[in-house]
Amino acid sequence: MPNGATVAEFNTYPEAVSYVERILRGEFPAASVAIVGTDLRTVERVRAKINYGKVALSGAMNGLWLGLFVFIIFGSSTNPDSEQTVQLFSIGSALAVGAGIGMLWQVIRFSMNKSKRSFTSASSVVANSYAVLVPNELTGEANQAFIKGGELEA
Repeated sequence: MPNGATVAEFNTYPEAVSYVERILRGEFPAASVAIVGTDLRTVERVRAKINYGKVALSGAMNGLWLGLFVFIIFGSSTNPDSEQTVQLFSIGSALAVGAGIGMLWQVIRFSMNKSKRSFTSASSVVANSYAVLVPNELTGEANQAFIKGGELEA
């Protein structure tokens, strides 16, 4: 945990970052600054409802890329005797097999999932407030750097 004095406190992270940017423009040493969030919470935002159809479609789309990759790497071969390129399989078959494998894999994975959630979500950690800390002996320099950084900005 960083030690030091709080030189500024903000309600949002971008405000704290803006303050730090300003004191760094005022030539304050960057390694001496810490942004500390307090009263942390986990926020999970629901993004979309999912079902077997959406899972299968997503798996098929990912599988198409796999099929394309396999076709590029293994789709043709050169015959060493005649120096002719021989096509081993078509791009359509590679894409179809890739889509099928991707679809099957995602559906099996979804059905084996123990939590069986019917939605996708994204989690993030947010703080109620953000404090900018500097070492106790550098608080005066931080305040001067803030003023100097504002002058350089204008």
